[in-house]
Order: sequence, then C-alpha cells, then structure tokens
Amino acid sequence: MFKAKDLLGIKELTTDEIYYILETASGFKDVLQRDIKKVPPLRGKTVVNLFFEPSTRTRISFELAAKRLSADVINLSTTTSSVVKGETLKDTALTIKALGADFVVIRHSSAGVPHFLSRLLNISVINAGDGANEHPTQALLDLFTVLSYKKKIKDLTIAIIGDITHSRVARSNIYAFTKLGAQVRVICPPTLMPAEVKSLGIEIYSNMEEGLKKADVIMTLRLQLERQSKAFFPSLEEYFYLYGLTTERVKLAKDNAIVMHPGPMNRGVEIESEVADGPQSVILEQVTNGLAVRMAVLYLLAGVKK
Repeated sequence: MFKAKDLLGIKELTTDEIYYILETASGFKDVLQRDIKKVPPLRGKTVVNLFFEPSTRTRISFELAAKRLSADVINLSTTTSSVVKGETLKDTALTIKALGADFVVIRHSSAGVPHFLSRLLNISVINAGDGANEHPTQALLDLFTVLSYKKKIKDLTIAIIGDITHSRVARSNIYAFTKLGAQVRVICPPTLMPAEVKSLGIEIYSNMEEGLKKADVIMTLRLQLERQSKAFFPSLEEYFYLYGLTTERVKLAKDNAIVMHPGPMNRGVEIESEVADGPQSVILEQVTNGLAVRMAVLYLLAGVKK
C-alpha cells in the first residue's frame, strides 16, 4: 500500500511502495489505450501546478494526468503571479491552500522546497524537480519503461551518461535502480562527478567505451548548462566527441539494450539523431509512460487520509 501524504523523492520510498506505484501505473496505461481516456477518481479535486522553472514535458504531463482523472487544474506561472511583486513562497502556498486546492505539484530551482511545503501544508505536495536534488516521477517513469521492455530491474546494468553533478534525474534514478537491485554505472567527465555520488554503491567511469560494455540500458542526460556557473569542459563539440551517444557506441552495449533520455534532447551534443530516432530508442515511450505514472501518483495520494 501507499501511505505517504506527499511524493517528495525516491529516497523516501520503500521498495514495496515503488512497485505499488508501478503496478498502479500499469492499470492506468491500459486506460490510456481506450477510446475514452477519462476516468472519475479525482472529480471535485483541484491540482495546482506551481512551476518556478521552465518546463514543457513535466508540466503538461501532470496537467494531462490530472485532467484524465477528472480533476480541475490550475497552472500558476510565477512570472505572472504575485511572486514577482515580492510575495514569499510561504504566502503563495498558503493562498493556494486557502483556495481549496488538494494537490500542489512544485518545481523549484532550490533543493528542499517541496519538503518545506510538505511541512507547511496538509494537502499533498508532489516534487516535480527541486534544484539538483530529485525528480521522483521521472525516475518512476524510467523504471516503468525499463520494466515494460526488460520485465525486471534486478541484476540489470544501467549506464547513466552525462552531467551527474547538476542532474536531479540522475540522483533519483540512482536511488531508484539501486533500490530495486540493478547495477548502476555513471559515465561522465571527472569535472561533472559529485563526490557524494561515489558513496551510493555505483560504478564510476570517465571513458564511454569502458562504461557502455554489456549495458542493458543506456540513459543519457541533458547537459544542465543553465546550472553551470563555470566551464566544466572545453566545448560542446569536445563533449560530444568524448561523451556523445553515437551509433558505434551503442553497439558496445548488449544487442537488445534500450536507449533513454529524459528530455529535452540536445541532438549532436548528448546524442546522435540516428540513435535518438533509432530502433533501440524508447524516448517517446518514456513520455507516454510518464502520463500513466503521474496518474498513478495522483490517484494514490488522493486515497491517503490527510
């Protein structure tokens, strides 16, 4: 069962809770195959998307997930709200609560903001990305996608490539896949490898050819250029030369390896177009699965007594 009021991170979830969310998502994916994709569990509920950072995929996915469950949705843009007039996050959150919202989906550039709101509010708070800390629903949809292709997580080799230092996706996926028994490898320039990740029981590579050998899953990450205050590599061209995912490099993994990317992709920087659009790519499937997973999260949180 799922008993938490909020979804703040993968770190807080048990293995059983993770599998319960994924099992629930499987049922909602079946719903999404129907001609009529709308179901009534959240009728009368209100979901507020509170995004302090730009987002397309995640915000739209949460909005559509809520609407598929018959909830009312409010998208609050911080550029047009009272935040620009100096209103504090606390006052914004309390205003949302006073308006009768049942869920707040929050993305913020500072780590820990969803946890702050969780302590402040008695409504459900969902972390849609907090700084370089976590992005739990992305990791859940990635687990769901891998399960749909590999039928298991335990004993798989997962290779995660790219900007580990600034990536909340990387952290959530490391927590998620290691909890479920996979062997996680990270491949990146030494300048983009945070020291604390080394204590998480993963393998660390700075060479693509070594790191990709016999991998079951290849996940390449977007370079978080907006979070980088200094040069971590000489140029984007050199980054692609050393760490770009090419057709030849994919061949180093297992023949049936799948290729993933959380999006948005920088083609020719992190990944070659031939790979992104190739037969081993499941990138668009990740987007579809994200909708089912976020429906499952909202549904399960709605059933928890606040």
